Amino acid sequence: MTTAPSAAGAGTAVPVVDRALRRERFGWYSYDWAMSVFNTSVTTVFLGPYLTAIAEDAAGPDERLSFLGLSIAAGSWFSYVLSASVLLQVLVLPLTGAVADRTGRKREMLAGFAFLGALATTLLYFAGDGGWLLAAGLFVVANISFGAATVVYYSWLPDLAWPDERDAVSSRGWAFGYVGGALLLAVHLGLVLSADSLGLTTGEAVRICLATSGLWWGAFTVFTVSRLRNRPVRDVDAVRSRSGFRQLATTLREMRAFPLTLWFLGAYLLFNDGVQTVISLSATYAVEELKLDQSVLTGAILMVQVVAIAGALGLGRLAGRYGARRVVLGSLVAWIGVLVAAFFLQTGAVAQFYALAAVIGVVQGGTQALSRSLFSQLIPAGKEAEYYGFYEISDRGTSWLGPLAFGLTFQLTGSYRLAIVSLVIFFVAGFVALAMLPIRRAVVEAGNTPPERL
Repeated sequence: MTTAPSAAGAGTAVPVVDRALRRERFGWYSYDWAMSVFNTSVTTVFLGPYLTAIAEDAAGPDERLSFLGLSIAAGSWFSYVLSASVLLQVLVLPLTGAVADRTGRKREMLAGFAFLGALATTLLYFAGDGGWLLAAGLFVVANISFGAATVVYYSWLPDLAWPDERDAVSSRGWAFGYVGGALLLAVHLGLVLSADSLGLTTGEAVRICLATSGLWWGAFTVFTVSRLRNRPVRDVDAVRSRSGFRQLATTLREMRAFPLTLWFLGAYLLFNDGVQTVISLSATYAVEELKLDQSVLTGAILMVQVVAIAGALGLGRLAGRYGARRVVLGSLVAWIGVLVAAFFLQTGAVAQFYALAAVIGVVQGGTQALSRSLFSQLIPAGKEAEYYGFYEISDRGTSWLGPLAFGLTFQLTGSYRLAIVSLVIFFVAGFVALAMLPIRRAVVEAGNTPPERL
């Protein structure tokens, strides 16, 4: 691959789109294909209701679990497990980024974390009745590994696309992810619907779905790693650093020089906590509050994946015309409408649930893909993995404030409807913070050249 003179900031080079770069981009897209099944089949569809069900079976007459001396409502167990995994990621992900930037061994790190996460996901097959602690432990390992691998994966974006291309490249990768997630989820839906005829219980079918998600993730990661390549470390200070901890400490001190980048991270933390909580706990809400069957839920999630393919690509094109920030702000308004509508959904109303799921499909991919590319404009050259480490703390199923708010609201009120509508505050606060950010000045202060439209 050849490069042209820098237009992205000091120390970077604009990639020329030749055959080698197209091949590497395809490899990069393929990891979205590989990992998205963890978000769809595991975190969003099957694990929440399954873990809640086996926790409720293991609970005492008061429907509570005893864990580390605490009395926990079984219905809140999954949301607390999700929050715990993210609290651990607060320590792991920034350090992962520091090591990746210091060593430049991104291919090896992506492979290691992805294979560990895939293995833990596959082992969820063995978390049968009474295995609520085993399932929780395996999910924590898988989710931390998922986040760490994603940090490294995201950090390739500035190397693969110059500023005006990143919205399109990021959206294309997200679309690949939705295609992969939809294909495997369709197979899983068929398996769950055919469980009786195959001589399986629903629980056994779900465990097979969880295990095959891990196998899919690991197998396609091999394809990704074979096409991506490491690049020389651009940050001289990172090369001289003796450890990832020291490099991380240096970056934390230096981040104070980029307050507008931190402003964006704060806005993203707020609204993405809401997005991720809706994605992660929608299955629990649908089953426990709306009393919908697992087959209805899986069908709705499958529809979301299909609609989201067009949504991600369509919002990516809108970003090229109106700017990524404006499109993200419009998406946040739509998310607020989704939560208000969810509060009023009638129990057992399948058509209403599908209609709401279609709206989620339109805005979900665009919100995340454009946030990813927008943040890439705000990162100082050579610090991509480290900054994406902080970014990923609240990305794709790794938020903790939202699940914690959801779980606490349910614990205090016993109402899943109040729990779901409590998430509106995250979208409102995130919208206000992003709308007030002087985005073009933020790009310039990070040492980068702004794209034509922001």
